[in-house]
Parts: sequence; structure tokens; C-alpha cells
Amino acid sequence: MSGPYLIRGSVSLPEAELMWRFSRSSGPGGQHVNTSDSQVELRFDLARTEALPPVWKERALQRLAGRLVDGVLSVRASEHRSQWRNRESAAVRLAALLAEACAPPPKPRRPTRIPRGINERRLREKKQRSDTKRGRSGRDWG
Repeated sequence: MSGPYLIRGSVSLPEAELMWRFSRSSGPGGQHVNTSDSQVELRFDLARTEALPPVWKERALQRLAGRLVDGVLSVRASEHRSQWRNRESAAVRLAALLAEACAPPPKPRRPTRIPRGINERRLREKKQRSDTKRGRSGRDWG
């Protein structure tokens, strides 16, 4: 494993709070597939963790409410053939999910007006284009 997984700033996932479960992956494989537990399920108890600041925790609980089961966030990885790479993949995915869920809400957009000059220029160009196209019709070629 490549050390602690940073969420944002200096906040990282504590290794002690991560619960790992391994099982056999589905899908095609060779002789080795029936004997190795390469699928990884990583669980993180978001409701009971003390690793996140309270504000972040509230935000994450709200935003991930649909994915939580009894306050526990679960991520599954089975795209690689080795358990180690699946562990890496699951941990990175969990950290990214938490980072996105803990992010502050975006600043509200301040409505701005289009300057009059720009709008007039746009309308003038539309009129020119319209005249150009109207001039192409062969109505008065007689």
C-alpha cells in the first residue's frame, strides 16, 4: 500500500478505520482465478469517523446519503487481476469520492449584463449575414 490517502489539504483516510474484504472476482480467468481472492471491497464508517472535520463530515453525509448503508460507505474494485492493484484502486476511488463530497459548495453566480456595444455589434453582424443570404436567392435574376 502506498501510505495514507489524502482527501484534501492535510486530512487523510486513517488506515485503522478502513475495513477490507476480499473475495473471488467474477469473469473469465485462467487456472489461478478460482483460487485467488482478487476482488476488494473497502468500507469506511463515515457516520462514526473522527478523522474528518465536523463540517466536512456533515457535507459528506448529506451528499453521499444515497450510497451509505447504516452510515458506511462501500467501494468495490475488481478490474485488475492482482489483489494489490485492486486495493490501490479501491482506496484511491474512496479518497476521491470523499474529496468530492467534502468540497465546499460553489460560489453563487453573480448575474451580469451584456454590454450594449457587444449586443449591438452582434445584431449588426446578424443583419449583414441575413442580407448576404437574401442576396443569394435568384428571385430577381429575371
